Amino acid sequence: MRRDLFTCLTGAVLALMGAVPAAAGITVYEEGDKKLEIGGRVQIQYLNFETDGDPAGDEEFDEIFFRRLRLYIAGTVTRDWYAKIQFDFGKAEDANEVAIKDAYIQYLGLARHKITIGNAKTPFSREFLTSSKRQQLIERSFAGEHNFGSPDRNLGVRLEGQQFDKKLGYMVSAGAEDHDPAVNRMDFDSPANRQIDWNQGWLAAARVDWHPLGYVALDQGDFHSDSWRFNVSLAAYAWMNDDDNNTFTDANGVGTNPDKADLDEASGIEMSAGVRGHGFSADVEYQMISGDTVDETFTGGLYRDGTTDLDIFALEGGYMLPNNHLEFVAGWDSLDADNYDDAWTRTKIGVNWFWNKHKAKIQFSYRKSDNYLGEAGVDADVITTQMQFVF
Repeated sequence: MRRDLFTCLTGAVLALMGAVPAAAGITVYEEGDKKLEIGGRVQIQYLNFETDGDPAGDEEFDEIFFRRLRLYIAGTVTRDWYAKIQFDFGKAEDANEVAIKDAYIQYLGLARHKITIGNAKTPFSREFLTSSKRQQLIERSFAGEHNFGSPDRNLGVRLEGQQFDKKLGYMVSAGAEDHDPAVNRMDFDSPANRQIDWNQGWLAAARVDWHPLGYVALDQGDFHSDSWRFNVSLAAYAWMNDDDNNTFTDANGVGTNPDKADLDEASGIEMSAGVRGHGFSADVEYQMISGDTVDETFTGGLYRDGTTDLDIFALEGGYMLPNNHLEFVAGWDSLDADNYDDAWTRTKIGVNWFWNKHKAKIQFSYRKSDNYLGEAGVDADVITTQMQFVF
C-alpha cells in the first residue's frame, strides 16, 4: 500500500514540475493591502537503517513515508501586518493527526525591523534556521536537530533587524518552550504540540550574524553565483523549567523512571560560519550545550550525576556542476555527552539533482555512524532517498 502511494505521488510530483513557477507560494487573492497566499512542501522519503555490533541486538528496517507534508496559508488585510499558519500532516502520530509549525502574526511597520508574535523559530543554530527544503544533505546535522539541545520553535515574541545594508543582522526572542524528558536526547519542542508528559518552561535566545562582503542567505547550495561571500554568527540561549509538569520526579526530587528525566535547566552557545560562491557552498558550526536534570543524582542516556555537557561539531559542503542541476555533497558531524562511552560521529555523502532549484529536486545520501548513541563499537548505516516538491 505504501509503495503504491509512493509511486502515485512521485508521478504527480514529476507531472507538476514543469507547471509551477519558481516563486514560493501561490497568491490566490490580492487587492490593495489585502492578500492571501497558499503554499506547501511535499517530501517523500525512503529510508534503510541498520546497526552493527549492538550488544542488545542489531536493528534493521526500511520504510517509505512522508518526511514532511506541509501546507500553509498566509496573508494580510491591512498595511504592515502579516500572518502565517503552517501545518505538517507528515507528523501524524498516535492521537496527533497534525503538527503546528509556523503560526504567527508579524508587524512590519518598523524600518529594517520586524516583530513576530506566535509560534516561530528560535534564533539558535544556523543549521536549524536553514529551511528543511533548502538543505544540502537530506537530514540536518547534530547542530540542527532539536533532539540534541537545539531549541525548536517557541511560542512567544521575536524581534529581528538588519543594519549597514544587511551586513549586520540580529535576532532576540523569548517565550514558552517544552522539553520531552526522554533520556537519550535533550529534545525541545513548541508547546503548540504539547504532550502530557513534557516539561514546561521558558526560553530566551539571541543571535548576531555578520556578512562582511554582503548579505548571505542561509540557503545551502550555490547555483553558481558570480562572487564569493561568507558570514559568521554567534548565538546563545537559556531555558528554565517552570516546575509545572515534572512527571518523572517525586516529591523528594528523585527520578521515577530510568528512561525519562525531567530537565531543570539548559543553556547553549553557537559559533558558526558559512561561505557561498561559484557553485561552492559550505557551513561549519560548533555548539556547547549544558543541561541539568531535576534529580541531581540521575544517570542514564546523556546524563551522568544529574548533568550533561554536549559538544557538537558539524561540517558540510557541496559543489554544484555548471549546469546547476547536479550537486555532490558531503559532511561530518560529532556529538559527545558526559555519559557517552565515546563521541558519536557520522560521515555523510550524497548527490542532489535539481529540476527547478530547491522547488523540485531528488536527493540521495549515505550516512555512516560510529559509536551510535555514544556506545563504543556500535555502528549504524543509513541510506536515504528523498523527493521534494515545493509550491
